[in-house]
Amino acid sequence: MRVPEHLAVIPDGNRRWAERHGLKREQGYQFGLAPGVQLLRQAKAAGVKELTFYGFTTDNCKRPRAQRESFSAACVEAVRLLSGEGADLLVVGNYASPHFPPELLPYQTRRQVAGGGIRLNFLVNYGWEWDLAGICDVANPTRPGLCAGLRSHDVSRIDLVVRWGGMRRLSGLLPVQAVYADFFVVEALWPDCQPEHLQAALQWYDQQDVTLGG
Repeated sequence: MRVPEHLAVIPDGNRRWAERHGLKREQGYQFGLAPGVQLLRQAKAAGVKELTFYGFTTDNCKRPRAQRESFSAACVEAVRLLSGEGADLLVVGNYASPHFPPELLPYQTRRQVAGGGIRLNFLVNYGWEWDLAGICDVANPTRPGLCAGLRSHDVSRIDLVVRWGGMRRLSGLLPVQAVYADFFVVEALWPDCQPEHLQAALQWYDQQDVTLGG
């Protein structure tokens, strides 16, 4: 099976899942933590070399305070859990914003955790405009096709984006890196993520004709 080198995950549906289970909307985020660890392990076993999780966006910060505090805390806990799995970890987002969790500031540059391994990116308080704001005209020699000013320059081109929750949009996910990505939608909400969901996405990707315009 041809496996994507870089897989990006949009873990959507936490709030809807909470409502369906009689909980407050902000209570859904904590139920998305275990699926993240499970998916990381599955991706590593499948041979994925780089994995990106979409935590929350700058636009998400317009939500009510209780939700902002909950998804921020969930991202901090997610990074803590994922740090125990062995990865080269990078957190990308607007570090200067008050919405960026201070606990994650040490991960502004890629760090080896638990012995290192898969390149693992976590987008926290990420905004595409913030990312593109630093672009200059000089290409980055270490990342062909990306500009030196791109704030996510240490994230490689994405091969496959998988979005849980049934929505058909990228929500501003790494617009430069995702420019040629294939896009697979899982109807199930993120807290209901199961191993067969990713397996179906990988099998679908294996059948795609990836030409990159050629």
